[in-house]
Amino acid sequence: MGLRIYNTLTRQKEPFEPLTPGQVGMYACGITAYDLSHIGHARSALVFDVIRRYFEFNGYRVVFVRNFTDVDDKIIKRAEQEGGSVGEVSERYIAEFQKDMESLGVLPADVEPKATEYIPQMIALIERLLGRGFAYVVNGDVYFEVGRFPHYGRLSGKNLDELLAGARVEVDERKRDPHDFALWKSTKPGEPSWESPWGPGRPGWHIECSAMSMEHLGESFDIHGGGEDLIFPHHDCEIAQSEAATDKPFVRYWIHNGFVQIHQEKMSKSLGNFFTVRDIFEKSPYGVQVTAEALRYFLLTTHYRSPLDFSDDALWESKRALDRFYGLFQRLDESSGAKGPGDRLLPPLFERLGEAFRQAMDDDFNTPAAFAQLQLLRGELNRLLETGLSKQAREQAREAFRSLGQVLGLCQLSFREWEFGIMHQVHATDAVAAAVEDKVDVRVSKESLTDVEIEQKLAKRNEARRRKDFATADTIRAELASLGITIEDRPDGTSRWKR
Repeated sequence: MGLRIYNTLTRQKEPFEPLTPGQVGMYACGITAYDLSHIGHARSALVFDVIRRYFEFNGYRVVFVRNFTDVDDKIIKRAEQEGGSVGEVSERYIAEFQKDMESLGVLPADVEPKATEYIPQMIALIERLLGRGFAYVVNGDVYFEVGRFPHYGRLSGKNLDELLAGARVEVDERKRDPHDFALWKSTKPGEPSWESPWGPGRPGWHIECSAMSMEHLGESFDIHGGGEDLIFPHHDCEIAQSEAATDKPFVRYWIHNGFVQIHQEKMSKSLGNFFTVRDIFEKSPYGVQVTAEALRYFLLTTHYRSPLDFSDDALWESKRALDRFYGLFQRLDESSGAKGPGDRLLPPLFERLGEAFRQAMDDDFNTPAAFAQLQLLRGELNRLLETGLSKQAREQAREAFRSLGQVLGLCQLSFREWEFGIMHQVHATDAVAAAVEDKVDVRVSKESLTDVEIEQKLAKRNEARRRKDFATADTIRAELASLGITIEDRPDGTSRWKR
């Protein structure tokens, strides 16, 4: 059937048909650069990272644009608090965002425009709206007249009174209608400003994305999106001002990801359940520090349109799931033997589960269903390894995982990179080391253990696994790995070790 995308505008899944065959123009709203990025930013960035990866996996040429808002009331306030300039504050937090996304494995966008670099384009767009009668000037401010655009609010699907309640809409008695929104704001003392036909000032929040997206993707393009909190007013306003200026449909498919919740409550600083991306990486549930792949896995186990409930347990389970994948990769690397009966079963297995993976992703980028197919493939390969696979077949199996995992940004490491990379992080801080020691008698040193001591540790670990005390089991695994000893858990429940 091909790819189908849930379109917020039409409230249904639609077949994807790009404006230009073989190409995709995609724009995602980026951060307002006044603070460190939180896990909600991470989820949105990751959703569009995977969407972009899947298009490229299917052979599309993608032009992906993600902007930075680098002038805004919140940035101005932060600059006043810190005693720096607006430019210094925004540049610092843009750099911090880029570091966080790199640590999460999110690819840079093809174009990452900053609002202040596109002031001329915004002024030109505002002039078009004034010339067409969709905007008006009041004492150096310019407003979009919502009443002149009859389809305003169709993205959110609510009436104007519902939209106004509690939304990010400025109160100004000079407006012709309370719903009218600012395209240009006249300068205030101490604020950055630019010259315009209406006097010095700065752009409104909404006009920047219309100007930047159309500059790089054209007056009509394929995909626009962001978090669901942007549907109103931001994206409703973008549609109104863009289509009023061009008389063309602005965007074909609108994609929005759901909120992140903490223990089924909305994430909020006031509730004390607010986590930045760095907070997450510094967490160590059960003594094991979070890694980029574990966080990615967790964020993708829920469909992007659904709320995502964050918890330490969920992070822990994601890490364990990846342990099982990388345990398979270890077996594929280290198994020996000539061509076995499993070789002839691999091609149809890859074809069947690869097609099922594509069908899952074609269904509105259904990553949980895609994970299910990878889990099935892992189970089948573990069984085939017991019957015997040649070296060539094992290499083909690993490449199949690498190819599908690339779509999700997962399963790209070797077993040693996964095992020792994690264990290095486990003992990277005193706090984590202390958490590990609370779980089990740990001997972390450069000394080697004797075979007998290793067997004793392994026996303790097997007993912990039998009791389903996975925290203790993984802590012992971490200790042994820190000493250069790897453990392979076999499908029959037994384990083996090697230096």
